[in-house]
Amino acid sequence: MSAVLPTAAARTAGAPPVPAGFVRRLFRDKPLGAFGAVVFVLFLLCGAFADILAPYGLNQISPLNRLKPPSWEYPFGTDFLGRDMLSRTLFGAQLSVIVGVSAAVLATVVSVVIGVVSGYAGGRRDMVTQRFVDAWMSFPDLVILIVIVSVFGPGMPQIIIALGLLMGIGGSRIIRSAVISVRENMYVHAAKSLGASTGRILWRHILPNIMPPIIILFTTRVGAAILAESGLSFLGLGVPPPAPTWGGMLSGSGRSYLFQAPWLAIVPGLCLTLVVYSINVFGDALRDLLDPRMRGTR
Repeated sequence: MSAVLPTAAARTAGAPPVPAGFVRRLFRDKPLGAFGAVVFVLFLLCGAFADILAPYGLNQISPLNRLKPPSWEYPFGTDFLGRDMLSRTLFGAQLSVIVGVSAAVLATVVSVVIGVVSGYAGGRRDMVTQRFVDAWMSFPDLVILIVIVSVFGPGMPQIIIALGLLMGIGGSRIIRSAVISVRENMYVHAAKSLGASTGRILWRHILPNIMPPIIILFTTRVGAAILAESGLSFLGLGVPPPAPTWGGMLSGSGRSYLFQAPWLAIVPGLCLTLVVYSINVFGDALRDLLDPRMRGTR
């Protein structure tokens, strides 16, 4: 026994921690997903520290420098009012971070609550809940967003709540499917036979075993929320100006001065494309790494 314990202790001490091992597997097995993760982290950092990274103010106007092409002084050029496009892009990333992460968190919470309750309860409650979800999903997403924003007015809180409810109710189907597969395992039946309460079973046995789809759902919802907010801003129903959103930059000066100053549309369009693509490939890599059925054998 004394010979076995040091060996086991040394093996445990020499093993890398779970986050380090996961990051290593991400860069080794999923290089495209690792690229998406790096871009996603840079996007979050740019949004969080936009006030420090931006070389000029949010709406600092310089009429003498209007429609300047990209240069060393203005790497992304200037718009029709002489505002620095790099600074406005960074502040637009800040708004996208706030809207995307907040809407994804709200959508994930709504999906988990509806999916866990519906999937674990089953029976008539599950049937009634799923018929409501079916009716909600039958309406086009863009129509629901336009109606909500038109009734309550444009603004960041309205967009976050609308996107959170829209994506959360539809995404509850994924969580419900995971809960139904987990609730039939032997350890759940054993906990019920031992007299464990429903809350304890949900907290200690159901939620830990459905965390991989929850994490994947959250990452994909961030990109979907950013894209939806940009679409609303492009239609004039997003965050009102002078707040620099990427969709608003595409719709306003980017469309009006497309041929005279194409960088006004190219810069926010490329940023939006790169961020959403990176988040999607990062979510795909998380799905492959967290799903035991897709890991393969060493």
